[in-house]
Amino acid sequence: MTPTQLTGIDSSHLTSLQVGNKHFLLNPDVKQDLIKLQLAAEKAGFQFFIASGFRSFEQQNVIWQRKMSGELAIRDRENNRLDTDVLSEAEKIRAILNWSALPGASRHHWGTDFDVYDGSSITGNTELLLEPWEYESGHQAKFSTWLKANVERYGFFFPYDTFRGGVAFEPWHISHLKTSKQCLAQLTLQVLKDQLLKSEILGHQSITTMLDEIYNQYIININPTGRQ
Repeated sequence: MTPTQLTGIDSSHLTSLQVGNKHFLLNPDVKQDLIKLQLAAEKAGFQFFIASGFRSFEQQNVIWQRKMSGELAIRDRENNRLDTDVLSEAEKIRAILNWSALPGASRHHWGTDFDVYDGSSITGNTELLLEPWEYESGHQAKFSTWLKANVERYGFFFPYDTFRGGVAFEPWHISHLKTSKQCLAQLTLQVLKDQLLKSEILGHQSITTMLDEIYNQYIININPTGRQ
């Protein structure tokens, strides 16, 4: 992949797949395995839906800007809202990175990663929040158990299967192992630096200073299955 594809600037190489009533862009090398996973989930009695798939650099930057500016809440890894008035800019950046990737560094840029859920469990006034409790003991627990037992046989894995000092635990986030591993290997620190030099991101100076830390703690610090 080219640097612009790796960082979410260019999506021309991606293909489209309809899941439910929505269309998602994804890497062509992922499509057949995702369809097989979807069909297997439906055979098991679940309604396989995607909450989030490909996100462009600009889409990721909107999320980032809204959190840095205070428009959206910033939460710690236990999902408690933080008082940003008492945080330094560097502390705000680290807190945002618990749950939201730096623009240009999101795995969702690659068309290999998906936040998934069982649509049949969303009934009445239930709202999908993408919070760990939903998948551990809440309305997504049965689906989560099935997903953990079956995801690898269809070529996927959980990059954030546990907290490793970087991104928080995300039991809804699956990644196509072979394709995402190739993308991660290509997304070097230099590729990311080059893209950020061309971009306007809130906190740019602090991000530049912290980039080595961000790269090692929040980008390559994942389930070892996806690095080896």
